Amino acid sequence: MDRSEKEQLVSSLREGLLESSLVVVSHQTGLTVAQVSDLRRKMREAGAQFRVAKNTLARLAVAGTENEGITPLLSGPTTLAYSKDPVAAAKISVKFANDNDKFNVVGGILNGKLLDAKDIETLSKLPSIDELRAKIIGIISTPATRVAGIMQAPAGQLARVFSAYGKTA
Repeated sequence: MDRSEKEQLVSSLREGLLESSLVVVSHQTGLTVAQVSDLRRKMREAGAQFRVAKNTLARLAVAGTENEGITPLLSGPTTLAYSKDPVAAAKISVKFANDNDKFNVVGGILNGKLLDAKDIETLSKLPSIDELRAKIIGIISTPATRVAGIMQAPAGQLARVFSAYGKTA
């Protein structure tokens, strides 16, 4: 890889990290190409990105940004997972780490706050933004459906009474 390719890689990694609210740092040793491809696919489906990065290039990408706090975590065979959704990358990374002993979540950073592996695991148990939106819409729409049901109940009762009178007469 020549200098211009490295600069392009660093700038694309920096851009992706700057757009993300969560960065998960993990170590992988001995994962097969199929396993890494499967992990990348799962990340994409969840709206996250997954990159295997050289530590020196990753350090250059985070230098001078709010993600600079992950620099001490960048040692060994490092991978970076990042997403705009503060839960997506954590969910996929922790689930993959639980299923695969060759992949370990080391820590991460959320909006400039350094997190350890336990914090990432706790974060992975939270509902995603889409799940929260669905719950809020459900909470908001439930009273409206109840009101509609209550408003329809008297009319239904009247119809049943008239029907009963009609049958007896």
